[in-house]
Amino acid sequence: MSASKFRGYRRENGKVGVRNHTIILPLDDLSNAASEAVANNIKGTMALPHPYGRLQFGEDLELFFRTLIGTGTNPNVAAVVVIGIEPEWTGRVVVGIAASGKPVKGFSIEREGDINTIAKASRQAMEYVQWASELQRAECSMDELYVSTKCGESDTTSGLASNPTVGNVFDKLNEMGATTSFGETSEIMGAELVCQERAATPEVGEAFMRTFNAYNDIILANKTDDLSGSQPTKGNIRGGLTTIEEKAFGNLQKIGKKSRYVGVLKPAEAPGGPGMWFMDTSSAAAEAVTLWAASGAVVHLFPTGQGNIIGNPILPVIKLSANPLTCRTMSEHIDVDVSPILNGQLTLDEAGDQLIDMIVRTCNGRLTAAEALGHREFVLTKLYISA
Repeated sequence: MSASKFRGYRRENGKVGVRNHTIILPLDDLSNAASEAVANNIKGTMALPHPYGRLQFGEDLELFFRTLIGTGTNPNVAAVVVIGIEPEWTGRVVVGIAASGKPVKGFSIEREGDINTIAKASRQAMEYVQWASELQRAECSMDELYVSTKCGESDTTSGLASNPTVGNVFDKLNEMGATTSFGETSEIMGAELVCQERAATPEVGEAFMRTFNAYNDIILANKTDDLSGSQPTKGNIRGGLTTIEEKAFGNLQKIGKKSRYVGVLKPAEAPGGPGMWFMDTSSAAAEAVTLWAASGAVVHLFPTGQGNIIGNPILPVIKLSANPLTCRTMSEHIDVDVSPILNGQLTLDEAGDQLIDMIVRTCNGRLTAAEALGHREFVLTKLYISA
């Protein structure tokens, strides 16, 4: 494997991105329409509408701000316009994003109305997108990458080939000094002790078990002793996975054979340095990928068995599959076909090199299948009922 360089955008805080988006970020659901109007006015910008933003409290509120601020500070974003119904929370997001050195300005609709707000925000967005259009890519090394992974619609081919391909890549990226992250807390059920043993230190393993047990406590507290149809999903069952334990051990193939995770992150929390990190995430595809984007990941690897069409507005999602039927019937969604592993025509190491080559091409500007098809799933995680 010779890939060691790519061309990315070096941001004000030194982080490296592989896309150059100017985003219009609504603080709350009430501001979606104004944000989308600005994006419609100013070509080359992108609005990120979502259904939350009012009356959260406690950790739910902290997660909300962490997700919005993290989305704005992601290295794939060049500049941000924030629009909210009122000024205080809008300002909190602006201040959080500005701490990264990134150009950002906020607008509130109260005492202005949509029309004035849209006009002012459109002028600012036009200034930002024209500025961003002149930014140039620079040569970057693989140790500057932050790559996350999650699988979806897993089947028997996932644990046998596509997930181990990601594991092969994670071993190689971690050896290069890159930052990587895995998660899906609910999909480690049954393999949690093995996951604990893969921690870099006993303390990190204990931190993982606290996170896992917190999830398990929720299941027990709600007397949910039957997750059939949710874990494993109907798609998993159709693909030949009969228990959550089967799914869990296949899921863990994504962390490789040699890598050990160095820390445990809250949802949407940024890693503190290079190495592999566990993040507490949902197993819902759009929610989980949104959390990793908010944590600063710039490329996401998504192995799928039965076929998943997930994308993200700012985080390019590279999908791979080892299921020949999926690669044939859903070919427009698959970036890397690793199904030849199953008949011996491709080794796992060769598949890993193919995937790294696709990572580099994506970093250099190639659109993923999800990007080309316009998949921009942006889904916030909500913990509690609203106040």
